Amino acid sequence: MTPPGDDADEDALVRAAQRGDGDAFAALVRRHKSRVFGIAARFARGAHDLEDLAQDIFVRVFQKLEGFRGDAPFEHWISRLAVRRCYDYLRRTKFRWDDAPLEAVEFAVRDESVEREAEARRAHEVVNRAMAALPADMRLVLTLFELEDRSVREVASLTGWSEANVKTRGSRARARLKEILEAQRDE
Repeated sequence: MTPPGDDADEDALVRAAQRGDGDAFAALVRRHKSRVFGIAARFARGAHDLEDLAQDIFVRVFQKLEGFRGDAPFEHWISRLAVRRCYDYLRRTKFRWDDAPLEAVEFAVRDESVEREAEARRAHEVVNRAMAALPADMRLVLTLFELEDRSVREVASLTGWSEANVKTRGSRARARLKEILEAQRDE
């Protein structure tokens, strides 16, 4: 994330990178690496996939940088591009439940009993399995809404969908997730 008051410096870096300055592009990557990795981490299945996805995002940033007009802050532009690449990733990869990284699960409950931890792990597995059964667009919208706690306006801006479309997709995704969870419960 760009430090406050550093917009002019970032604009200069962007212009230099657009002219082919590799050092300027590297500086932009360093500035926005944590943001890109944070977004990608919500969608990648493990450390290896995360590295590949983040690299793919930065390659796309490099390819599209010439087209950046500065109508919005660079930070917003790169976030939007990252979300779109993650959506592409979800559509092109087939998620199998067996691939789910359980080591990524963090349990905040340290002093709780082993039974409570096991219960939390089972709940996490059930939700992961249900999310994996959703189509890519539904996983994307639920991840942005529920895991990243973004507003309808933010999701619309990041995905390029209208706010009405985002609301509709969010509602349908929640309903579908509920159906899947209820079917799992009945099994």
